[in-house]
Amino acid sequence: MELDYSAIGVRIRRFRKERGLTQQALAELSNQEPSNISHIERGATKLSLPTLVSIANALDVTVDDLLCDSVPSASASYEREVSELLSDCSHRELKVITGTMRALKENLRKNLG
Repeated sequence: MELDYSAIGVRIRRFRKERGLTQQALAELSNQEPSNISHIERGATKLSLPTLVSIANALDVTVDDLLCDSVPSASASYEREVSELLSDCSHRELKVITGTMRALKENLRKNLG
């Protein structure tokens, strides 16, 4: 199985920005070069396991959180992400999102078999 390095980079960028970190700050926290962080976030380079772990530790996330697009059994990462997305929603927002999710799920199952 080939890892989706672009998806890993997108997740790293998202977590970095959520934490208010620059690429420079993440590089310092994970003992990387800033240019390496840039390459990783763009999916332009393959990162080693030690690099992946050091970035996950610097971002205070699990490796599963970074690899969940490439690991089919990483459902817990998606569930945690959905929970975080919903945590600051109002009652009205939750109602709309729930209805949207229900319709989307129904449509996916109908069209994807």
